[in-house]
Amino acid sequence: MTVLVLGGTGEARELAAALVGAGVEVVSSLAGRLTDPVLPVGGVRTGGFGGVPGLSAWLAEHAPTAVVDATHPFAAGITANAAAACSATGTRLLRLQRPGWTAGPGDDWRWVDDLAQAATVVRGTAFLTTGRQGVGAFAGLPGRVLVRCVDPPTDPLPAGAVLVLARGPFSVADELALMREHAVDVVVTKDSGGPMTTAKLVAARELGIPVVLVRRPPLPAGVAVVPTVEEALAWLR
Repeated sequence: MTVLVLGGTGEARELAAALVGAGVEVVSSLAGRLTDPVLPVGGVRTGGFGGVPGLSAWLAEHAPTAVVDATHPFAAGITANAAAACSATGTRLLRLQRPGWTAGPGDDWRWVDDLAQAATVVRGTAFLTTGRQGVGAFAGLPGRVLVRCVDPPTDPLPAGAVLVLARGPFSVADELALMREHAVDVVVTKDSGGPMTTAKLVAARELGIPVVLVRRPPLPAGVAVVPTVEEALAWLR
């Protein structure tokens, strides 16, 4: 068996490690957008395929047993390309996607459809944790804006931006201290799901700060989806 894992997430690295440990040949594909990514075990390729035609050509040449799309829940373009290319080449495809977050008692969440809509509902000092891509949607925000990401954004930043370059996970204590230091009034994030970045949501709840959450893009029709690495391994077996 040979498996192509479209990766870049913790779940993708966990899946690759489990497959390699079971003697399965794995190639993990990374988009190459981070300067210092955390690499999975097994084979790794970096950079795009060249859209649906490029991925289709790669699948035809290498003929993997299956493709597991374990990219970020907001990597809609890659997910759509994988669905189209696998359909065109008759390659089995599985989408591994962690569940989204669910609000609990004390949470003040405001849902929006995209970053542009999020920018229209922000008031006061905003804490942006949406990643470096798409920060330009908030370029027109007045006042103080705290922007946190792993690598510096290439989009224009708001005039009052304070840039924090850091890689999670972050503790609740860290998030509380950061939000208090910068007098944050609202947190803006995407519904990434998973435990790695929930500390900011807990901190916002404790401080009584609202959270603006961007909904996930829809998945392509007809693609099998599982929420955990264990279920992905069972599907591959």
